[in-house]
Amino acid sequence: MSAPGGQHSWATKTPILSATLWLLCSATQVCGDQNQGAIFLREFTLIRRESLHDDFLSDLLNNHKTEDPGTGGGDNGLELLDEQLTKASSRTARSEEDRDTLWDAWGSWSECSRTCGGGASYSLRRCLSSKSCEGRNIRYRTCSNVDCPPEAGDFRAQQCSAHNDVKYQGQFYEWLPVSNDPDNPCSLKCQAKGTTLVVELAPKVLDGTRCYTESLDMCISGLCQIVGCDHQLGSTVKEDNCGVCNGDGSTCRLVRGQYKSQLSTNKPEDTVVAVPYGSRQVRLVLKGPDHLHLETKTLQGLKGENSLSSTGSFLVDNSSIDFQKFPDKEILRISGPLSADFTVKVRYAGAADSTVQFIFYQPIIHRWRETDFFPCSASCGGGYQLTSAECYDLRSSRVVADQYCHYYPENIKPKPKLQECNLDPCPARWESTPWTACSSSCGGGIQSRTVSCVEEDIQGHISPVEEWKCMYTPKMPIVQPCNIFDCPKWLAQEWSPCTVTCGQGLRYRVVLCIDHRGMHTGGCSPKTKPHIKEECIVPTPCYKPKEKLPVEAKLPWYKQAQELEDGAMVSEEPSFIPEAWSACSVTCGVGSQVRPVKCQVLLSFSQSVADLPIDECEGPKPASQRACYSGPCSGEAAESNPEEIELIYGGLQDFDELYDWEYEGFTECSESCGGGVQEAVVTCLNKQTREIADETLCVTSRRPPQLLKACNLEPCPPRWEIGKWSSCSLTCGVGLQTRDVFCSHLLSRETNETVILADELCHKPKPTLVQACNRFDCPPSWYPREWQQCSQTCGAGTQKRDVLCKQRMADGSFLELPETFCSAPRPVAQQACKNKDCPSEWLLSEWTQCSVSCGEGTQTRNAICRKMLKTGGSVIINSSMCPPLPLSSLVRSCALVACTRHNRPAQKQSPHIMALKNVYIQTKKQKKLHFIVGGYAYLLPKTSVVLRCPVRRFRKSMITWEKDNKQLLSSVHITIAPYGYMKIHHLKPSDAGTYTCTAGPAREHFVIKLIGGNNKLIINQPVGIREEEGTRKSSLNEALHTQEKHQNGILFNRSKAEKRGHLADPSSQYDDIVSRLLKQRGWPGENLESWEAQESTERNASSEEEQSQEYSLPFTMVTEQKRLDDIIRNLSQQPEELKDVYSKQLVVKLADDIFKSHLENQESGFIPQRRRIGSAIAEFPFRKHVSGFTSSLRMSSAEAHLPTSVEVGNGSHRPHRKPAILRKISAAQQLSASEVVTHLGQTVVLASGTLSVLLHCEAVGNPKPTISWAKNGAEVQYSDRMLLQPDDSLQILAPVEADVGFYTCNATNALGSDSVSIAVTLAGKPLIKASRATLINTKSSAVTVDIGSTVKTIQGANVTISCQVAGVPEAEVTWLRNRIKLPPAYHLHDGSLLIANVTLSDQGLYSCRAANLRGEVTESTQLLILDPPQTLLQLEDLTTMLLITGPDIPSVLTSPSGTRMVLNPGSSVLIGCPVDGHPTPNITWFYAGQPISMRHNILAAGQILQLLNISDGYQGEFSCLAQNEAGSLMQKTSLTIREYWWSADRLMACSASCGNKGVQQPQLRCLLDRTEVNSSHCIEKPKPVLQPVACNRRDCPSRWMVTSWSPCTRSCGGGVQTRRVTCQRLTAIGSSVPMSNEACAQVARRPVDTQICNGQLCMEWVASSWGQCNGPCIGPRLAVQHRQIFCQTRDGNSVSSDQCSALPRPLSTQNCWTDICGVHWRVSLWTLCTATCGNYGFQSRRVECVHVRTNKPVPEHYCSWRPRPANWQRCNITPCENSTFLWEKGAICESSPQSEVPRVRCWAPLPGFLGEHLSEKWQIAACKIKCSYWNGSSVVCCCCFLRVGISSPC
Repeated sequence: MSAPGGQHSWATKTPILSATLWLLCSATQVCGDQNQGAIFLREFTLIRRESLHDDFLSDLLNNHKTEDPGTGGGDNGLELLDEQLTKASSRTARSEEDRDTLWDAWGSWSECSRTCGGGASYSLRRCLSSKSCEGRNIRYRTCSNVDCPPEAGDFRAQQCSAHNDVKYQGQFYEWLPVSNDPDNPCSLKCQAKGTTLVVELAPKVLDGTRCYTESLDMCISGLCQIVGCDHQLGSTVKEDNCGVCNGDGSTCRLVRGQYKSQLSTNKPEDTVVAVPYGSRQVRLVLKGPDHLHLETKTLQGLKGENSLSSTGSFLVDNSSIDFQKFPDKEILRISGPLSADFTVKVRYAGAADSTVQFIFYQPIIHRWRETDFFPCSASCGGGYQLTSAECYDLRSSRVVADQYCHYYPENIKPKPKLQECNLDPCPARWESTPWTACSSSCGGGIQSRTVSCVEEDIQGHISPVEEWKCMYTPKMPIVQPCNIFDCPKWLAQEWSPCTVTCGQGLRYRVVLCIDHRGMHTGGCSPKTKPHIKEECIVPTPCYKPKEKLPVEAKLPWYKQAQELEDGAMVSEEPSFIPEAWSACSVTCGVGSQVRPVKCQVLLSFSQSVADLPIDECEGPKPASQRACYSGPCSGEAAESNPEEIELIYGGLQDFDELYDWEYEGFTECSESCGGGVQEAVVTCLNKQTREIADETLCVTSRRPPQLLKACNLEPCPPRWEIGKWSSCSLTCGVGLQTRDVFCSHLLSRETNETVILADELCHKPKPTLVQACNRFDCPPSWYPREWQQCSQTCGAGTQKRDVLCKQRMADGSFLELPETFCSAPRPVAQQACKNKDCPSEWLLSEWTQCSVSCGEGTQTRNAICRKMLKTGGSVIINSSMCPPLPLSSLVRSCALVACTRHNRPAQKQSPHIMALKNVYIQTKKQKKLHFIVGGYAYLLPKTSVVLRCPVRRFRKSMITWEKDNKQLLSSVHITIAPYGYMKIHHLKPSDAGTYTCTAGPAREHFVIKLIGGNNKLIINQPVGIREEEGTRKSSLNEALHTQEKHQNGILFNRSKAEKRGHLADPSSQYDDIVSRLLKQRGWPGENLESWEAQESTERNASSEEEQSQEYSLPFTMVTEQKRLDDIIRNLSQQPEELKDVYSKQLVVKLADDIFKSHLENQESGFIPQRRRIGSAIAEFPFRKHVSGFTSSLRMSSAEAHLPTSVEVGNGSHRPHRKPAILRKISAAQQLSASEVVTHLGQTVVLASGTLSVLLHCEAVGNPKPTISWAKNGAEVQYSDRMLLQPDDSLQILAPVEADVGFYTCNATNALGSDSVSIAVTLAGKPLIKASRATLINTKSSAVTVDIGSTVKTIQGANVTISCQVAGVPEAEVTWLRNRIKLPPAYHLHDGSLLIANVTLSDQGLYSCRAANLRGEVTESTQLLILDPPQTLLQLEDLTTMLLITGPDIPSVLTSPSGTRMVLNPGSSVLIGCPVDGHPTPNITWFYAGQPISMRHNILAAGQILQLLNISDGYQGEFSCLAQNEAGSLMQKTSLTIREYWWSADRLMACSASCGNKGVQQPQLRCLLDRTEVNSSHCIEKPKPVLQPVACNRRDCPSRWMVTSWSPCTRSCGGGVQTRRVTCQRLTAIGSSVPMSNEACAQVARRPVDTQICNGQLCMEWVASSWGQCNGPCIGPRLAVQHRQIFCQTRDGNSVSSDQCSALPRPLSTQNCWTDICGVHWRVSLWTLCTATCGNYGFQSRRVECVHVRTNKPVPEHYCSWRPRPANWQRCNITPCENSTFLWEKGAICESSPQSEVPRVRCWAPLPGFLGEHLSEKWQIAACKIKCSYWNGSSVVCCCCFLRVGISSPC
């Protein structure tokens, strides 16, 4: 604004802004002193003075100074400024669009008005026109959208402070900003500090200044512009409550609550709420006497406090807080986000309670984050990889446990993604069969297998290949050792004590078969088993008579030996076998035990045991009774006399050895099946009472070893395997847990081999799979329902859903609650939905106003082809993509109130010329035509014209005439009559122009234009029109474009002639419509030649023909100007791409209406006798049925039949031209009853008396055409009845029925051809001219064919199917499509069918049916639409197909211009070829111009190319060629493959912090696009040479150095060891420098140099004295003696033997000499052999161990160190001769008192008898018999025999 006086003095600088501010002043003045550096220019801000040229500034200032303020010339000044600025700025190249809109290109963007905090930048453009341009010359954008540092201050305050050094009203002020002005927020209002003075220092703040302090809206050019949170001008996007721009509020949650304090002097402070880091919109209200208090803690751990003692705004830990303190309440507001954790507390200030209400939005700091894909499940051949989700702490930027994310219901865990990977085929590999069974079960064996080289294809099929393909890896071994563990072997335990305390006794030991794992098992050879019992001698002499033989072992050891013995103790020699002792006969005191003792023998041939008499067993019989002691009876003394003790123990043991270790069976098996382990239970027992005693009573060294054995080795039955319960599906309100339960079968526990079975095989009930969990009420929360259907089926719509506040109860039910119960933000209930792109549609504008103010007029509207996208936007596309739009949808009639006739006024009225607003088009040469002024006439040359000017209220003699604004006078050529008309004789090209009739002030015009050859307008136009016509284009679109340009709001500049008031040629607007009418196929004028040809024809024609010519369709087309104006107005409002289509349709409709009007006039008003040849109005065609478009009998191969040039001079030189057959449309001349002569174009009906038919054919052309005839498409075969006359006429003599058909005359020369047909028929059934040709059209826009042919054409062509029909009576033509009758609107007037702008929907079978009273005939044409291949616009199907083919494989679509995609090596890609056409195009794929090999997958009928595992070889261009009958289309895309490479740009951490050895090794990384990937990708790439880099080569600080500890002074019991400690410093060169101890003491404590060692107790082995030399004999006079070894401390305390395991253990056994072992084996002589022959004879001898000195027998184990001689052998093994049996009765068997078994005498060999008979038919009895041979000798038999089943003796 201007200050009083019109001048201001402004500051030019500010210390903060980097640019010099250009301040505001009046637009009509220069501001202040020009040396101040800046001026203000309206519409522009922040223009640096130095960026403007001096000449520009001088011109600018001069323009401002000379401007008149009162003329409003500011705009002109701006225009000059605009021009100057555009000269000074750099420009980009102007586009076509900019030139069309008269604007230059936009200039570059200016510097930003601010460096931070959000500023503005502008761009300029200039108008290239001398006049004004539509639109703005400046545009803005935001910039520098980064926050300013806190010290930068407020931008508006900076602008106010810039005026501090400028006097205002004579004094200086310090100005402070006045913000948030509701009336004018963009003016610079400032307040003088310390006063109430507020001044508007500038009408506009600088661009980029915030309109309001709490808003992003900014001032630009003095106006407040909306700015969204995305910092875009005009954007309405806002932040959600969480601070996320355009967010949905899901990243935070609302926290609200109330706190009621209960403070006192004892509790002066309490915490209200903790508000975490990042929270927003914090508001707390305290009501009561207490005070709020803040404590903060930053993420770095820094703490702070703020007491909030006074009202104001504070900055606490970079968070701005607003605090208001009132007497009874306090209010705290923090907009946030908080930069620290805030803890709000209250402090006690009064007795009354206080309440605090708080509300804030807390960020959800734990969010799910999707991980990268895990490694592929297979390295080749196709695998899978998954992603997972991890809980991420946004605050600490680290991954935390999942339960942190489960805490927020808003967090939805992403579902894992699955993708295929490593799809490359696997290389050949070695494959082996399973190993064979081991050759040995233990001790080492071998097993083998076969190994072969195989390949696996992508489908998983395996096939063997040559071995060289697998040689890149070593071949697997085919033989390996197995079962290399030791075989089971016998392990003998220690001997038990001797069973006697004096003399000779027995001792026992346990012998076990132990496998390599130390477990008791089977598999040992019985032959190698050590014996378990041996004699023992106690050297103590006995005082009682000794027993002859040793006493049996005591019960415990003997029992163990019996239980652990494998196999029976019965042998093949008779021996005593004792059984187990019975229980003691008494429960206390002394009792007795008994046992049975039997004499038994093992029968070798039957392997059964037989009982023998006692006397058969030799040696002492074991005792069958013994004393036993069951402990003292109650009340008895525990004492016993020596005799009793001796009686009890038999003097065999000492009383102090009553307790000993025993195996008390085994523990339960560790497994019920599948192989478990049992451990022998060792207890300390009272040997006599069998009670368990304390273990301290037993000797520890005698504790038996641990004994294990396998058990329950059978496979387990099927059983249920149960997995762990899953986490609960809900955190509250009864959730579910699931687990896996499956039926399994454990085959081996050792190998843990398990198979999964069907559930039916597990017999027990299946455990439950689901259970309830977390059964407690949930807090209220939001429950959204399913989304409803989208409001739109295509494009962008909206969908809604219900969101209810509910509470899930513990029983699973829901309780609906009011919305206030749910504290979390309410989920959105409405969202945008995207279905798919909508099909193309017409967008219609509003109807225009009615074209008239009264009566009937028209309304029009525009149509634009639009496509709604699924994103909600729309695009304007080519109109061909939309369905055809009927004309009625763009033009409609309108009727207003009837026009009122004005009453004739009383005063004199002005003259009135009664003009006719018509357009006339002459189509045939005529002598004279009459017209009335007001219209337009397109006439043929040499026609005479009479032009009338009917006038009222004016004398006709006063009428004057002008031509092209020049007055006309009468002449020979032009006659001006005084009766209101004029006449032009024989029009010539110079007569074309505008004729004006003037009657006083009234004027009317009449425009004449001439039609030349080929129905083209003669361009020789009048001068007034020629200027305009020189710039016109011939197309209708150009005419419409130049006639009126009002669509985009831009008025077209009219010509200078129009501006001067002169009439420009108004008819030019009709020229294009008339030209199209004249060129329209089928005009009658098309059947006529140009006027030159007509004249030559008429000169050669007979008078009779002339007369008939008069009736042959002479007329002038007439239509109203208004009709053409409506067409032009309608087309002017159409989009450019639609104008050509609509112009064709409108012209066709116009032509149709003109003909209909003529036909109606002809039928209603034709009088043959009344012919006004000179009047165009009275001209009607003679024939009633006339075609509107095409001659019914014409087929032309040339568009124009006659040349446009005429003969020159005397006609000696004629130009070359195509043939043209002269049509004579006249009835056939019946020369006589028997002769018919006719011209072409007619129908000849043969009668019964017709003898001759002559068909004339006249043609013109240069060179002279050649005439030929054809019948029904085939060449006429001339004969004596079918004659060709010299004038090329065809004569048919004596016509017959076979001559009926269509005869075609063909005229041909080098330039082209012409043909016309004539029908010859009989009176009867109709005849149709048919063709059997096939026409394929791929280029032409119009096609004409005869019925019967097949048409294949492109879309958009106009197809005319000609159905030429002949017949008497005349036939009625009906058209059908797919056997359904077509409406008449499709037909043309001659029976042809026009299908305009064909589409796929027009495809079908079109039939022409001709019918009359005599019958009907039908011919058909098949119309097939060809749609050339084109880019597919609807991509949904192809996109879906790509997703199905590879859900996670990247894809790219080809395009004609080419697309590009960048891929990683090894990945896969799908290339789509979006193409459409009809028939469906055939697609061929190319790579680098060459067809692609078949090893690639081509899917979806060729539309998709799948490339797997791409490498560098795939880089380049891929293209798809689509082809069909209509054409082809090539589309392409380019693939770029990223490259893996090694990088060593990073260094590892230094190996040392100081000294001379620190190095950094380069870190070798595999990179792809500068991103680190797995190093396996770079395996094939050469690695760079890695050179370590020296680092930290500097002197180390002083530090303590220590030597190694010295050896300990004692090995046990506590010793001392020392080391040396020195202070040294390591230098950078590696040397060590001694330093003082003080230097190291400052750095670290001095290490100790002495320490105690080996403090453990000293242990040692202690051995007892050697025992007696009475161990087992191991040689002659050589035995073994034993002693006990103990581990104890040096002070005599016994400890575990393990503590002495490190010390060498003394021997516990040694060899010794004893006379007892002086023994040897003594043998007796062999007995006689039991048989003299056969295989079963044997003999025996006595073998015994005897002492060498006494020669007395001793126990055999004394001789066990020597091999025992055999005591029996086989003998007399020779074949026996045949013999018979003989039985003799003898004495009774002694041992069978119940049944007497006789003795027998066997007269046959006993072995044969035993072998052949007794094994099957005889049983053994326990008796003795005598068996005698035939020679009388006898032996003692061991048994007698009874026959099976016979009670009598044998």
